[in-house]
Amino acid sequence: MHETPATADQNERPEYLRVFGKFLTNSLTRDMTFRANFLIDCASSLTWTLMNIGFYLIIFAHTDTIAGWGRYEFFIFLGTGMLINSVVQAFFMPNCEEFSELIRTGGLDFALLKPIDTQFLISLQKIEWSALSNVIVAVVLVAVGVSHVVVRPEAPVQIDLATVLLYQLYIACGVAILYSLMIGLSASSIWLGRNQSLYDFWFYITNFSRYPMEIYQGPYGQPLQWLFTFIIPVLVVVNVPAQTLAQPVSPMSTIRVPLAIFTVLRPSAV
Repeated sequence: MHETPATADQNERPEYLRVFGKFLTNSLTRDMTFRANFLIDCASSLTWTLMNIGFYLIIFAHTDTIAGWGRYEFFIFLGTGMLINSVVQAFFMPNCEEFSELIRTGGLDFALLKPIDTQFLISLQKIEWSALSNVIVAVVLVAVGVSHVVVRPEAPVQIDLATVLLYQLYIACGVAILYSLMIGLSASSIWLGRNQSLYDFWFYITNFSRYPMEIYQGPYGQPLQWLFTFIIPVLVVVNVPAQTLAQPVSPMSTIRVPLAIFTVLRPSAV
């Protein structure tokens, strides 16, 4: 009995979850081969994170708010940013960094010939497990912030199941936006050959997402806020999910709902 072409194609179609599981295990095996290096990477990442937290603790020792965000509201913001960036750096950054090398060595030709979605293959083949070490710190920061904003005497935040689900949705949208930006920069290697400076550009513009969008005011801040909200939407990556939990009282609260809708729709448009 001969298989029809449609049946053959269906049988040859890879199971993406199983392939992704292989990527995870292979990357973990690679990292465990050099355990000392893995532990040093984790320690370095955690040290930088703790120093960053200490920096903001010093700031809050001299002020009660940063652009309308209180101490524990800002913990939620900071933890959300760490969570999103840890996921991006663990799953996508190692692969996008090697994209230009695939073009230079001809490895991209072999990837195109494999019976699997090429973007899936070149985006997730290598996972940097050490980058996920910050996820624990990020979750703890968010949990500490939430535990305080829900019991504060003035305007306590009400967090229900819908809020938690929306927060997870906006986290996924934030990851998708950063991934879209990163894969777009990586694709420029096809024309430029080597685009290391563009990766530096990615780090420069994502620095804007580390701060609340309320700080971008005035004749210089407003154009930056518009640029990094609607053209290169890095400001919505952290601000929208963090606002979902913290809900700070700020001049930006009147446009929170449109921004939330924009955050959901933007990844499909990039």
